[in-house]
Amino acid sequence: MQNIWPQHFEEKIGFDRIRAMLHNKCLSLMGREWVDDIHFQDNFDAISRQLGEVNEFCRIIREVENFPANHFFDLRNALQKIKVEGRFLEEEELFDLKRSLESVRAIVQFFKKQDEDAFPLLKKKTERVQIFPYIYDRIDAIINKFGKMRDNASPELAQIRKSILSLQSNMSKRLHAILKQAQKDGLVDEEASVSIRDGRAVIPVSAANKRKIKGIVYDESATGKTSYVEPNEIVEMNNEIRELEYAERREIVRILTTFSNDIRPYIADLLYSYEFLGEIDFIRSKALLAVEFNAILPEVENKPLIGWEQAVHPLLQQALKREKRKIVPLNIHLDEKNHILLISGPNAGGKSVCLKTVGLLQYMLQCGLLISSGDGSKTGIFQQIFIDIGDDQSLENDLSTYSSHLLNMKHFVKHSNANTLVLIDEFGTGTEPMLGGAISEAILDNLNNLGTFGVITTHYSNLKHFASSADGIVNGAMLYDAQNMNPLFQLEIGKPGSSFAFEIARKIGLPKEILEKATEKVGKKHIDFDRNLRKINRDKRYWETKREKIRKVEKVLDNMAANYESELEETKKQRKEILKQAREDAETLLAGVNKRIENTILEIKKAQAEKEKTKQARQKLENLKEEVEKSTGNQDDRIVTKMEKLRRREAKRNQRRPEESKKEISKKKLEKRVELKPGDKVRIIGQQTIGDLIELNEKNAVVAFGQLITTLPRKQVERLSNNEAKKAEKDSRSGGGSRLLGNYSERRLRFKSEIDVRGQRAEEAIPKIQEFIDEAIMFEVAQLRILHGKGHGILKETIRSYLRSEPMVRSFKDEHVDFGGAGITIVNLAL
Repeated sequence: MQNIWPQHFEEKIGFDRIRAMLHNKCLSLMGREWVDDIHFQDNFDAISRQLGEVNEFCRIIREVENFPANHFFDLRNALQKIKVEGRFLEEEELFDLKRSLESVRAIVQFFKKQDEDAFPLLKKKTERVQIFPYIYDRIDAIINKFGKMRDNASPELAQIRKSILSLQSNMSKRLHAILKQAQKDGLVDEEASVSIRDGRAVIPVSAANKRKIKGIVYDESATGKTSYVEPNEIVEMNNEIRELEYAERREIVRILTTFSNDIRPYIADLLYSYEFLGEIDFIRSKALLAVEFNAILPEVENKPLIGWEQAVHPLLQQALKREKRKIVPLNIHLDEKNHILLISGPNAGGKSVCLKTVGLLQYMLQCGLLISSGDGSKTGIFQQIFIDIGDDQSLENDLSTYSSHLLNMKHFVKHSNANTLVLIDEFGTGTEPMLGGAISEAILDNLNNLGTFGVITTHYSNLKHFASSADGIVNGAMLYDAQNMNPLFQLEIGKPGSSFAFEIARKIGLPKEILEKATEKVGKKHIDFDRNLRKINRDKRYWETKREKIRKVEKVLDNMAANYESELEETKKQRKEILKQAREDAETLLAGVNKRIENTILEIKKAQAEKEKTKQARQKLENLKEEVEKSTGNQDDRIVTKMEKLRRREAKRNQRRPEESKKEISKKKLEKRVELKPGDKVRIIGQQTIGDLIELNEKNAVVAFGQLITTLPRKQVERLSNNEAKKAEKDSRSGGGSRLLGNYSERRLRFKSEIDVRGQRAEEAIPKIQEFIDEAIMFEVAQLRILHGKGHGILKETIRSYLRSEPMVRSFKDEHVDFGGAGITIVNLAL
């Protein structure tokens, strides 16, 4: 039983073109032989290993620049030749042997230099490969870098070549002397020069004077006016050189024979090296093809399975790319539960492309090639793949189109099992529809009972009905734009498709009366079934679009609510910080005032009733009082101003919140509300500062802390009883006085108008920028610089999206190109 049916399977699915592309990417005949030997296999371990090797080589192509890929010469025939005693490698073969062994050695060393875990499968292939340093050095001592025998390959060869050079030099001198004498005697033209005929040096002489020079006439010109004479003296010298050249050749043969005898014991290992070189060439060509197709290694399981995401036909993808068109990927899932996919839809809608995509990708995978699908794809292993695509009618066997289909179906039913994948195009066509549909339904039922996996295309309604009710079979539809009458080439699994026969006929312009008669003949029920399919399809697309829009809006609202909640918490944090700073500043001021009072009192005591000095001391106290009141008042005014800005900022943010988010936040706060009333003594939760509650609403509480009046979230304020308030005030006095004013001046001096968030993620950078802007508002710094870098621009766009939502930001722009350009954003605040 064959694993593949029919014999011309590869031509049907386009794998013959894949094989041709692999041929072109090979560097050697050895690699092309491996390509010729590609075949369908069902051994899970072998397939997994081959896929892993190709995937590793894809990483080499993408990540490594110096992989040795030169001199993949095939020396197998030459090595087989020297197995016979007395045979030897020629100089050219020896040169190719040297360079190819260099490539083998470079590849082995390349994998040895890699990390232990890098390319484990390819590295394992080098374990048995020898690099033969002895052979390489011996060749290097014989052949020079141009592939010629070295003069010092042997002492005898060196002496012979030295003698040849000496004789050639003497002969050249003597020949030129004879030529000059002949020119002086008028036997040869003044412009004549020495020529070479049949490898011998001769003098061109006019035909009338050829007998006047003693020698041998070797040749004549085409016109017969010039004869080429080799002088007798030169004849003898040429003969000597020729004898030395014969001796040189004999010595070269001796050297090559000796070398061939030396390497004869290693021929088997050398042949294995060339087997390795050819396989590396083959794996490299598969990896290059995978990179060209943008193919991946899917998750492979040792069972029948197809779970492809974003799968495409690689040859079709390339053809469309040349036409600047995009291919529509397919999502196909077949498992034990739903193992047959019945695809219906209009002609030219992509059904056959879908079928061929499944056949080609699965065949490529089980031939050890990566497939063009998306991440997350899974695939399994089938023992057999049967295909019935196109017209197989035969004149020799007197087969019609339908007869050839039935022969294929006979083979499918007879040999299919649960590990078989069948691909059938236009199931049941070629004969009378009623009978063809019935036979097709019976065959489909048989294949389903066998557990056979399959992708089948059809137009028959009875098969669509059967698939809807049969376990194991799932309907699929190639989508069609009914409004514009254009195919979408998109597969949707779960429902049958309409053939749009009447719509296409109407678009083409078939007369209305013909369409009406056709409607009567086919029956209204059939028309209604087809129309309902289209209506379901249209409604489904409408509601899916609606659902997607709602999902996007909900996501935007959730993000906005989260941002506003985060900003509100940040505002509370800023207020708490301001109060803390105010208390610390007041404490420092009070300490200074107390010291000056003590000094004044000491001066009064020392004056001892001297009215003038006492009066001066009292005047100092009055001045100090005015200074303290003025300083405190100014500081309070500034703090009130800052708090007011924060309140305005929060009010603007609340105006932009979605209504639902406002209700949700208000609900949370009301749940935590404490029973308060104006006039109560209150304090901020977690702090010791005591204040008077002036005003109260559902959201905020207005509290007076001494001269400072501020608005706080209601949930941050707690009521104190009279005893608690007195005790807290007593503790506050014993602690050294009010802490209402903080180290505002010190923080103002430390504040910088520039922040660097380069290299940070957006979720890290945005909170820091929020705090940075709040401090700038408090310290009245109108212009800020945010360093975010250029990169891919993601962080920059996220920051600017936040700045657009910030009410206190008046404008922002790129820094001048001389000072950082697009890597820095200049922010102007509305102070």
